[in-house]
Amino acid sequence: MTHPVHTPVVAADGALIRFTLAELLAGRAASMRIDLTDAGAAEPWLTRLAGAEACLAALGEGRGDLPARPELAGLASLLWIRRWWPASTSLGVPALDPALLDLETAVATAAVEELAEGLLDGFEATPAELFDTAVADGALVAAASPVAEEVRGLCGRLAAWFDDQDDVVRAEAAAEVVARLETAPLGQRAYALAAGTDPAAAGEGVLAQGRESVDWARVPPGILDAAEDTVTWRIVAAGATARLEVDVAGAFADAALTAVAIHDGEPFAEVALSLGAGRFTGTAELDEASARLAANVRSGRIALVVGVAGEGVAGTTAEDRAEVVALVRARPPEARTLAERAAATAEDEEF
Repeated sequence: MTHPVHTPVVAADGALIRFTLAELLAGRAASMRIDLTDAGAAEPWLTRLAGAEACLAALGEGRGDLPARPELAGLASLLWIRRWWPASTSLGVPALDPALLDLETAVATAAVEELAEGLLDGFEATPAELFDTAVADGALVAAASPVAEEVRGLCGRLAAWFDDQDDVVRAEAAAEVVARLETAPLGQRAYALAAGTDPAAAGEGVLAQGRESVDWARVPPGILDAAEDTVTWRIVAAGATARLEVDVAGAFADAALTAVAIHDGEPFAEVALSLGAGRFTGTAELDEASARLAANVRSGRIALVVGVAGEGVAGTTAEDRAEVVALVRARPPEARTLAERAAATAEDEEF
């Protein structure tokens, strides 16, 4: 089964609409696969989207391949970026502002709702919810300056859409953002990553140590640098006790993160990680059994997982991550989202 990192998808009412990642990131999605999960729920919107003949064919097969609709391709692209974007200073992939992503996703979601009524029934987030998140605590206005004109345009579109939905409060809020940006001073939001440092060289007191990569599927999006080998750890003997020290280089935002040490598939220690200057770090004292294990097991048989360590997570591999990074780095300028354009503009302003 293809890992979700390779398959952009829109979860529709009664169906999954899938796109090819390479085509989507290149801005040239030609087709979309519709896999039906509830034919009765999907039939009304699928008829509006594809016509009666194509709908009947898809209902008969349980699936169908249709020409890609730009509204759905745009939403699928944004949903994928929100979850899997591999931000990394060392890889040259900029971090994206979540408020700008929320705004553009709100507009894209509204466009799909206009395209085929009912397609997004029960969807993960409505345009209203996405807009509320974007403007919370002034985040959108703070992020908007590199692309202020585009943000004004999108907020103007949302104001009109909310007005059509009789959502007067949000229509006024979107119009207020437009007004504020017309008079807002120039500025930019910066993301900083401190350079990583290796743990101390192995020596007296170091029972085990290693370096790991972050599995993107196990951590929240937009939090950690997506490069390989950003996690260093060591188990250090301290008198009659031992402790596990973890350092995760590259942090874009705070989150509740933990690291779990595993031996032969079984966890034996857990460390809560705290955000510092561009990195997450944490230390935990080991119990007697864990300290004894570390003292008697070679480092290569100990693994460290940052984030969710449960077996139910479909993890990414180094090959998965390398393929995605290559596709993102090859992304043409005309396919970029608002948040990507903002990041590129802010980067140019720094130099």
